[in-house]
Amino acid sequence: MKFTLSWLKDHLDTDATLDAILTALTDLGHEVEDVSNPEARLGAFRICRVIEAVQHPNADRLRVCRVATWPNGPEGAMEEVQVVCGAPNARTGLVGVFAPAGTHVPGTGVDLKPGNIRGVDSNGMLCSERELELSDDHNGIIDLPEDAPVGMRFIDYRGLNDPMIYVKITPNRPDGLGVRGLARDLAARGLGTLKALEIPAIKGGFASPVGVKIDDSLKARGCPLFAGRTIRGMKNGPSPDWMQARLKAIGLRPISALVDITNYFTFGLNRPLHVFDVAKVKGDLRIHPAAGGEELLALDGKTYALKPGMMLISDDAQPESLAGIMGGELSGCTEDTTDVFLESAYWDPITIATTGRALKINSDARYRFERGVDPAFTLPGLDLATQMILDLCGGEASEIVVDGAVPDTARSYRFDPARVERLVGMEIPEADQRATLTALGFTLTGDQAAPPSWRPDVQGEADLVEEVARVASLSKLVGKPMSRRQPGVPKPILTPLQTREKAVRRAIAALGYNECVTYSFIDQTAAAAFGGGADAVRVENPISSEMTHLRPDLLPGLLRAAARNQARGFMDLALFEVGPVFSGGEPGEQVTVATGLLIGASAARDPYGSRRAVDVFDAKADAEAALAAIGAPAKVQITRKVPAWFHPGRAGVIGLGPNVLATFGEVHPRLLQAFDVKGPAVAFTVQIANVPQPKVKTPTRPALAISDLQAVERDFAFVVDAGVEALTLVNAAAGSDKALIDSVRVFDQFTGDKAEAQMGAGKKSIAITVRLQPQQATLTDKDIEAVSAKIVEKVAKATGGALRK
Repeated sequence: MKFTLSWLKDHLDTDATLDAILTALTDLGHEVEDVSNPEARLGAFRICRVIEAVQHPNADRLRVCRVATWPNGPEGAMEEVQVVCGAPNARTGLVGVFAPAGTHVPGTGVDLKPGNIRGVDSNGMLCSERELELSDDHNGIIDLPEDAPVGMRFIDYRGLNDPMIYVKITPNRPDGLGVRGLARDLAARGLGTLKALEIPAIKGGFASPVGVKIDDSLKARGCPLFAGRTIRGMKNGPSPDWMQARLKAIGLRPISALVDITNYFTFGLNRPLHVFDVAKVKGDLRIHPAAGGEELLALDGKTYALKPGMMLISDDAQPESLAGIMGGELSGCTEDTTDVFLESAYWDPITIATTGRALKINSDARYRFERGVDPAFTLPGLDLATQMILDLCGGEASEIVVDGAVPDTARSYRFDPARVERLVGMEIPEADQRATLTALGFTLTGDQAAPPSWRPDVQGEADLVEEVARVASLSKLVGKPMSRRQPGVPKPILTPLQTREKAVRRAIAALGYNECVTYSFIDQTAAAAFGGGADAVRVENPISSEMTHLRPDLLPGLLRAAARNQARGFMDLALFEVGPVFSGGEPGEQVTVATGLLIGASAARDPYGSRRAVDVFDAKADAEAALAAIGAPAKVQITRKVPAWFHPGRAGVIGLGPNVLATFGEVHPRLLQAFDVKGPAVAFTVQIANVPQPKVKTPTRPALAISDLQAVERDFAFVVDAGVEALTLVNAAAGSDKALIDSVRVFDQFTGDKAEAQMGAGKKSIAITVRLQPQQATLTDKDIEAVSAKIVEKVAKATGGALRK
């Protein structure tokens, strides 16, 4: 929204400075984007008089001028300066425009400095119109009338001191798309008084030869009101200089008085209008939906093919205008136009927006109608525009022809002055609040406030609070700490599950994984591969065909992300996500899990041969680390009852009896192929909610249990059947003496043909390290031998194995 300061003062009686107005506009919610202030460019140029102009002693085309200037204005003292001028019209007695040394000349981009031209000093410049960017004329300096007030600023003399202001209007404030709407806000802020808008009572002198008719299908929604009148015997010449200057300042090209008046009302009062040349209109005007296939040559010179349902204004022969968006070329006004039909209507915002987007037409009328203009101003706006046309173009006005009625926008909301402090935190007296709403056009009756017809954005009690706070200025809001409901240290806000989610996220990230955030929606094929895809989790309004079902697992999203990364050359990946998965469509059928995915190699290539493909034990170790971070017990069971999307022989389930804590293993090759992922790939999923809560809840860590006695490690190698699992052996060894044995881990496994050749068919060797940590006294050889015997006995009983010789 662009306007000039003088335009604003047509509606606002104010003595506020430009800076104060700009600050208030931004504070009121109308962000100032740009200001073009002529004073900043031309404020230093003043009217001067040439006392004497003589020939330059060393140049034929130059003159030495003695110039009388008034640097401090007409009331200040006169100063005389010497200027060397090359203009052919420089002469004694000329009244012109002077720029002193130090002035920036916008037409040339030069900063004036005292100089010496052909041996003669020159201080300043006598300016041409091009140097002031008034025109391209530079054949001579500006020659003003003899009675021009010397010493006065040239921009004040020529009426150029009219800053242009560009304000960004938010979509919810259509009233701000008119200068008067902005003036109303400034008046409510206290920067002046809103001037009364006198609506003339124009009595028609004859019946309009052009009638109007709205199709019944459009009166409810489309065009509730259409009005107009004929003005005959007028002359469509150029508009006045003051109007042209304002239109040029906001970037519009003056065309003719009629067109300029409609533009002036569009920007000044937010009332788009349109004029038809009566001589080109055949019969009456009808507002109707397009049947489809009609064509309209619009005022922008383009021909538009109309689709069914688009609103048209047609005469008895053809379409004449695209309703509320752009007029037609065939009925456009020219310099020869003497009779016009002036139209003022209210159009449905949604219908205008739909048509404008479909045809890709952007116009000032569409911009305003699709946001919502004041429906109650339709007829008053017609009268005001009629009066201006009569004043500027002459002629005689007919009676108004109308079809439809002004839409009923009456509504009211409860006004509670105390709610401002509750919602905003500002203490504003009730009298000030009521004065603010009244100044904005609201009607207050008791505790009810009715918004004006030009404020469609006010739709509730909270909007009343916003208006009061906006005008009072939120910049005055003082930050205050929120009061606590109870004294002392506040209780934790996060739930235990939220705390665990945070802990597991940090733990997995610390392991080197990169976090992903994927959609909770996947396609049915992917959902079915992970045990989902039922109708209970189908989305009724999916974003796309690839997001039709709620995900039963996090792995589909991670596999898709891995495939995209591999397609771009990233082959080694460590991805994880913490989020919800769904087993059904009910609220209780949703749980939060953490899933990690490893693909490729475990390390970068190096000279030491440490690079290897990821395997099931990497996934197992990371799953155990994640469980430890959220307080899972160290003693767990591992079984092979894994879901179908894991490799059946290279995966496991960590649990406490039937309670599943985590699943880990290799991703099934069938799924890798389906998701176009190049393996190897291993994954784990932690069921965060299934980890039991600690029996003793304390915000502090438990005491660190350490011993100052030396630990002892002993290695054992057992020969067992090839089908014996290493975990069975480890658990047996660990349970042989729970007081002394601190840990048991496998460090070697000897299998294959060579093992069977040495130890017998169907045999293998598993080597373990047992760490003994005494608590009471240092271990003796006898103590160590006793524990070792227990270990051998326990393992032999559990696995049938024996020590390897």
